[in-house]
Amino acid sequence: MTSRTEWGEPEGLFDAPAEAGAAAGAASRAPDSADPALPPQAVPSAGQPLAVRMRPRALDEVVGQAHLLGPGTPIRQLVDRDAPMSLVLWGPPGTGKTTLATVVSHVTARRFVEISAVSDGVKRVRAEIDLAKRELGMTGRQTVLFVDEVHRFNKAQQDALLPAVENRWVSFIGATTENPFFSVISPLLSRSLLLTLEPLGDDDLREVIHRALTEERGLGGAVSLDPAAEDHLVRLAGGDARRALTYLEAASLVAEDGAVIDTDVLERAVDRAAVRYDREGDQHYDVISAFIKSIRGSDVDAALHYLARMIEAGEDPRFIARRLIVHASEDVGMADPTALQTAVAAAQAVEFVGLPEARINLAQAVIHLSLAPKSNAVITAVDAALADVRKGLAGPVPGHLRDAHYKGAAKIGHGQGYKYAHDHPGGVVRQQYAPDTVDGREYYRPTRHGAESRFAEVLARIRSVLRGTAGRR
Repeated sequence: MTSRTEWGEPEGLFDAPAEAGAAAGAASRAPDSADPALPPQAVPSAGQPLAVRMRPRALDEVVGQAHLLGPGTPIRQLVDRDAPMSLVLWGPPGTGKTTLATVVSHVTARRFVEISAVSDGVKRVRAEIDLAKRELGMTGRQTVLFVDEVHRFNKAQQDALLPAVENRWVSFIGATTENPFFSVISPLLSRSLLLTLEPLGDDDLREVIHRALTEERGLGGAVSLDPAAEDHLVRLAGGDARRALTYLEAASLVAEDGAVIDTDVLERAVDRAAVRYDREGDQHYDVISAFIKSIRGSDVDAALHYLARMIEAGEDPRFIARRLIVHASEDVGMADPTALQTAVAAAQAVEFVGLPEARINLAQAVIHLSLAPKSNAVITAVDAALADVRKGLAGPVPGHLRDAHYKGAAKIGHGQGYKYAHDHPGGVVRQQYAPDTVDGREYYRPTRHGAESRFAEVLARIRSVLRGTAGRR
């Protein structure tokens, strides 16, 4: 960024304190009156990356995040009212966190200061807060203090922000790719409005790409993109607009002016082969079918292959995680009860961590499920029970099992004769639990695979007690 003095402004009262160094003095200026949406130092230059040149200059140019930008939403109200704000923007990379922060500051005519938690520390934070306090006191002009990657600040560093947020010396906006309930201290989070950004959809990414291809600040029509390459680019981007523009810029450098960027050019530019995979077509269903059947068949290598194909093709990792959770009960079940725990943990990791790191968690779950002993006894049991209910085999609840807690229940026989299981050896006692219509039916038929063999033995003993056959030969 360019310092104010380089634009010809006199040094004086609002210069950063000496200890802040050059970084503090490089804070952005107020929006220029000739262009209220874009301050002079933000005017794109040809030397900047395409993703920077194409950054939206007003809220109406922001693509996606309609749930945050529609009429009556918090950001719209904060912009319209020009009131002090404190926001935490949480979302995956490339979804517009930095963009929203800068656009909000521009359209509300606030002074904008950007701090990176990766490279800056408490010294810089305190210097910028002191400068913001002085300017607010002398001119009434507010400062937007944007802290990128705020989760990288430790507790002490985040504590340094609290007085400024509490007293509204700055309008704080923090951006994080990690779950703020784990990575942002509670006092700071409780004083901020948490806004969640979602990965951009395919249509949103296509709009970003088309703008970059046609607008003068982008590629200005120097190259075009054929439909197959566009589909591949959207898949590679995985909901990340910055990644889409970075890959597009790389491909434009490989292609000649006026040329069409096809799949071959895009593959050479980003060194990523195009995976034939349509998330709404045959490949989607064929690959996920082969994935599950490979796990069911205990072929861990084939299962990992199909997992890699889905990840590389941009399949939603949450969809993969959901299928693993279902499979853990459907095809492993009680043969390895820990399989469900692993699958659920992998799904949580997808939400907390996201790709690319979550590929490791998904792979661990795939390996666990593939190598686990298999049993379909769980799904067979519940489906058999459902089939009986659907046939109308849902007789009245036996009287001794009915609720007997309300006044008058005993007069109609509810609860009479019920045997409290804990009063009997082993916690199991002979009595009828199922309605007469299905009494004696055996829905759960455990296999002898893995841990389920132990449950099979336990179940046989329990059933013998319940039915009064224990000890009989």
